[in-house]
Amino acid sequence: MPSSTDFSRRRTLQGVAAFAASGLVPGLQAQTARWPDRPLRVVVPFPPGGLTDAYARLFADQFSQTLGQPAMVDNKPGGGAIIGISQVAKAPADGYTLLVSTSGTVWQNRVLYGKLPYNLDTDLTPVALFPSGPLAVAVAPDVPARNMREFIAYARERQVNMASYAPGSYPHMVADQLNRHSGTRIQTIQYKGESPMWIDVAGNATQIGIGSYQAFATVQGRGVRPIGVTGRYRSPKMPDVPTLVEQGIDTPLVGLEGGLALMAPSGTPEAVLLALNKVALACVETERGSKLRENFGIPNKPKNLAGTRKDWDTEVPVWIKLAVELGIKLD
Repeated sequence: MPSSTDFSRRRTLQGVAAFAASGLVPGLQAQTARWPDRPLRVVVPFPPGGLTDAYARLFADQFSQTLGQPAMVDNKPGGGAIIGISQVAKAPADGYTLLVSTSGTVWQNRVLYGKLPYNLDTDLTPVALFPSGPLAVAVAPDVPARNMREFIAYARERQVNMASYAPGSYPHMVADQLNRHSGTRIQTIQYKGESPMWIDVAGNATQIGIGSYQAFATVQGRGVRPIGVTGRYRSPKMPDVPTLVEQGIDTPLVGLEGGLALMAPSGTPEAVLLALNKVALACVETERGSKLRENFGIPNKPKNLAGTRKDWDTEVPVWIKLAVELGIKLD
């Protein structure tokens, strides 16, 4: 009688064969006949909670259901995401260790840090980019500003703090750009993830924060007030809140949209990368994935591997150029 191990392995191989036979990933069975035959590890360089962690767990569950192997999310916060990213960059390129991190940590960090324990150009390769949607720009209860221009006027007259979920993150760069273009005196306070960041905004320890809608919504009932959203379109969750672009804020960063990058060690077989990308595309179409995008106010979806690489080649230089122009250094 076959053992439970035999059954599990047969189920796994059948899942991979079916996935390959579907035509979605040509050559998968021939090129990687044994993948996956053990659990997957998805490293998140931030604490649990927030959009990065949510996408990682959504992807991990879809991987398990699709390919028949367990997938574990491993939160490794600290060091401005360097600790977690380093573990993936140095892992074997065999398709069993992945990274889900903010785009800033794998785009701008190559110029924000003078030295990193890995090379972001050569050690990691993109699999998919989960869109983050418009980010909420919100102020603490004690701040009187009702829009971004009023906040800028407020910040010109006094020292204020911007809450940031990671060094070199979107809010960190926005604060620096506002200081240069608008004459404000915003000091960036770094947190390990969104949850503690928004708690301090609600407690008036910091005066403004920028982050995902869902994380912001956890403190909205405590008087934290949205004064705008980032990107080129309004958030479906806050249709009455204008974008910063609509408000006439002309610093180039506020019109851009980053995301959450799913990455693998460079050298991972192409067939495996294609299979992982298909899992990423499928996970956002599930009931749970649709609910996640609805809760976070994210209308758009990740692209296939070719589209991901095309966007990567187009967008990364733009973000790097902005980081260089700002001259921020994190070490």
